[in-house]
Amino acid sequence: TWHLKKIPQIVRERTFSLDSPKFEAKTKLELNSVCGIECQRKLPVPSLSDLKNLLSYETVFENGTRTLTEVSVLGAVLDPDRNTTTRRASRKKRQIYGTDSRFSIYDKKFMTNFPFNTAVKISTGCSGILVSPKHVLTAAHCLHNGKDYVKGSKRLRVGLMKTKSRGNGRKRKGGTSDGMPSFQWTRVKSTHIPKGWFKGVSGDIALDYDYALLELKRPHKRKYMELGISPAIKMMPGSMIHFSGFDNDRSGQLVYRFCSISDESSDLFYQYCDAEPGSTGSGIYLRLKEPNKKKWKRKIIAVYSGHQWVDINGEQQDYNVAVRITPLKYAQICFWIHGNDENCTLG
Repeated sequence: TWHLKKIPQIVRERTFSLDSPKFEAKTKLELNSVCGIECQRKLPVPSLSDLKNLLSYETVFENGTRTLTEVSVLGAVLDPDRNTTTRRASRKKRQIYGTDSRFSIYDKKFMTNFPFNTAVKISTGCSGILVSPKHVLTAAHCLHNGKDYVKGSKRLRVGLMKTKSRGNGRKRKGGTSDGMPSFQWTRVKSTHIPKGWFKGVSGDIALDYDYALLELKRPHKRKYMELGISPAIKMMPGSMIHFSGFDNDRSGQLVYRFCSISDESSDLFYQYCDAEPGSTGSGIYLRLKEPNKKKWKRKIIAVYSGHQWVDINGEQQDYNVAVRITPLKYAQICFWIHGNDENCTLG
């Protein structure tokens, strides 16, 4: 069941202008080694002033201007349940583990219907997911390398799937007529990235903050997926997660996969869902029951961050990693979507 949780409040304190970014960073779809599971468990719980710093955020507008918004955090519980689940699976040094278990979705009926229609393509080479009539959730590193915004993010666009209905089977610009998706591209009006992602704040790239929200210039009329708060592994049916994105090695195809989670820290999921660069930024979702109802509901509980080398007991291991939507991140993303926290009090 989706459990309702009291959500901390993110309150805007002040916003001021910064210099325009250079937009000179190269897009890196795979990040280098970061603090792994063992390291994560030893990290001190952030203080309230740390949280204020990490959850303050930059906004970049389509004209290249940039602001920094400082926030305060009310009602945060500063003693997160540090999870100690450990389930080991065999490891191979790649992003496809054993037999490739990804599914390419060809059927137009599936592709253009919920939940697959919520997957979008980001012009910098990543994927994302629709979270409101005009917002897309994706990974921060699709837009920013920790020091500067990537080149392609200056004129950022989002591709929403459409299927071809015209033409006589000939290939057309932007897609093909054989059921592969083509895209309707929409300009991005603004992007929000938490300060926790920036190297100057965290000393190193903090994978915990690898998420960003894009506001589209024009709203879409599609069904989108709501945010949810990520439950612990033991509260998930079969510990299974699902996500769809546009993997680079299957060009022009929507690729769906599901797998179980191997391990978790308070901010990250470590799993072996088969994936390739391009699917980074996809929304990871679960289907659970609505409280006191018989209805099931899918919600986004994490953002797929990509392949990671992590240190475990002094050894380098590899996983595919996702950033969990914790109550604090839920409060922040919800605040970005609505511009206030009134709609964000219950996760």
